[in-house]
Amino acid sequence: MAIFVVAHGAWSAGWVWKKMHPLMAQRGHRLVTPTYTGLGERAHLARPDIDLDAHIADILAVLKCEDLNRVNLIGHSYGGMVATGVADRARTRVVQLIYLDAFAPDDGDSLYDLLPPETRAQRQAGVQGGDGWRIPPGPMPPDTAPEDVAWCTPRRLPQPAKTFEQKLKLQNGPLTLPRHYIYCTRLPPDDRFRPFYERAVRAGWGAHELDSSHNPHITCPDALAELLDRIAV
Repeated sequence: MAIFVVAHGAWSAGWVWKKMHPLMAQRGHRLVTPTYTGLGERAHLARPDIDLDAHIADILAVLKCEDLNRVNLIGHSYGGMVATGVADRARTRVVQLIYLDAFAPDDGDSLYDLLPPETRAQRQAGVQGGDGWRIPPGPMPPDTAPEDVAWCTPRRLPQPAKTFEQKLKLQNGPLTLPRHYIYCTRLPPDDRFRPFYERAVRAGWGAHELDSSHNPHITCPDALAELLDRIAV
């Protein structure tokens, strides 16, 4: 049995991995899907000062309280920022880091630093046009089934802006643990994740392509479960 812990993407929460739980259990694995402060079932805790470090602390607390070791840590999308911080601060607990169509930051990067300029401007304009501290949800990929759009849309909530603004600070030097990058090949308009996949190839990480748009845990969970099963440790 392998243990997978998910650092989920922006605007969503643990609920978005619902389809994956039975599929991973069928393969003998444990899947843990915590929710960050201020989102999902923890939306009542939302406040302007929630930042990237707060979400890193959320996942670290789960690893500690559940006494999880040899963790396959998945970071999806924005969750790549969170997972990188968790892998840095819990090096004795994380056995490998898996980026799922995710931002794979270096020390000192914020998520805003890694967005294409037009996308960054759109996100910042959403904050300025709202309450000043939350980023409205972005659109779901156009190939998402109507029933999944109906399921997800009312549950996707604005993201505290400081989570995109704060720069990641590694506390223990460069990461040396094994890493994988799963690149979803049905591209967003700006193909923002391709550079991270290409870097993974150059660096000799496990590099995988998945015929999916950005949310394979929603649109093709069986294919994602098969791939995770193959790379589990």
